[in-house]
Amino acid sequence: MNTLRHILAVTSISLRAIPQRLGPSLVVVVGMACVVAVTISILSMSSGFMRTMRSTGRADRAIVLSRNAQDEGASTITRDNVPVIADAPGIRTAEDGKPIVSADSLAYVAVTKKANGLDAYLDVRGMGPGGFALHPELRLINGRMFRPATHELIVGRSAQRLFAGLEVGDKVPLSDGDWTVTGTFESGGGALESTILVDAETLLSGLRANSFKSMTVMLRDPALFDRFKSALTSNPTLAVDVLRENDYLAVQARDLNRFLKIVASLIGGVMGLGALFGALNTLYSAVSTRATEIATLRVFGFGAGAILTSILAEALLLSLLGALIGATAAWLAFNGDLHTAGSLVFRLSVTPALAGAGIGFACALGLLGGLLPALRAARLPVAVALRDG
Repeated sequence: MNTLRHILAVTSISLRAIPQRLGPSLVVVVGMACVVAVTISILSMSSGFMRTMRSTGRADRAIVLSRNAQDEGASTITRDNVPVIADAPGIRTAEDGKPIVSADSLAYVAVTKKANGLDAYLDVRGMGPGGFALHPELRLINGRMFRPATHELIVGRSAQRLFAGLEVGDKVPLSDGDWTVTGTFESGGGALESTILVDAETLLSGLRANSFKSMTVMLRDPALFDRFKSALTSNPTLAVDVLRENDYLAVQARDLNRFLKIVASLIGGVMGLGALFGALNTLYSAVSTRATEIATLRVFGFGAGAILTSILAEALLLSLLGALIGATAAWLAFNGDLHTAGSLVFRLSVTPALAGAGIGFACALGLLGGLLPALRAARLPVAVALRDG
């Protein structure tokens, strides 16, 4: 109990003296704030990207690609394959008895970012007649649906907000002429909100193509996936790979997500090293300034443990303050902000877990930076400190 009182007393003295060392203390606070803000802002890209991908995939949807194709762009599904895939077991049927499937075609269109005028590319997805039944998350929020066999399209809300020339009534230069924007849709924040949707057959006609890129089906139950996959992969007339939609999207997202985390680790590590040295320098200076005070406390019976704890507490408090400022700044500046990765538009996401990790990282840096100065203060010879003072 006596030791605890000593620790509290010395820590209180140390913390009350911080305003007298305001300049050096701000070095630690600002350093930690920058580390946390930058690290969280980069990781919020990964968090938002993965949230978008997770909200898109469903376990009861399966995607069919040509064998060994790494993505839809490298895949080819022929017209002859489409009815064979649609007749496979396990597919859910609509009220009219038709299987809920969509053979999709793909194209790209050059667009301009509203914020800076830079060029980018958006996916143009041609969907079959069952596309909206296959994607119940799709909801038209403005205008009307495109009509088949016409040069009409609808635009995802995220793409419309970020890029110019995609408002209802605008003309979009695609294959075979200009296409008219007739509506805006949303998909619960999923990846489809980054795309332009058109009629698949009309798009193929404009591209002078005759094969689809992929085929997506709705299963009656996720447990029927293996049966559906086996029926297709064992069919000698087909050469296809079958994946659950969420598994396919996870594979597509893996490399970019890993890259973003590596970048965050590298930048956060370098900035963290700088903040660590800043904390070391500041706290060493504080120990030197307070040498006589520390020696006097030792003379009055305060132990080395109390001195060490007070220095660590100061380091932790300054780091925590900086971390809270950095996390708050990152949340205000980046949370919900639209960003692009390739043709995908997604919202940055500063989650509580992400903020907590950033704060924890800063506090660990602070304690590490305060450890050596604290040990020096605790071991400071009383006679030498009094003489030098």
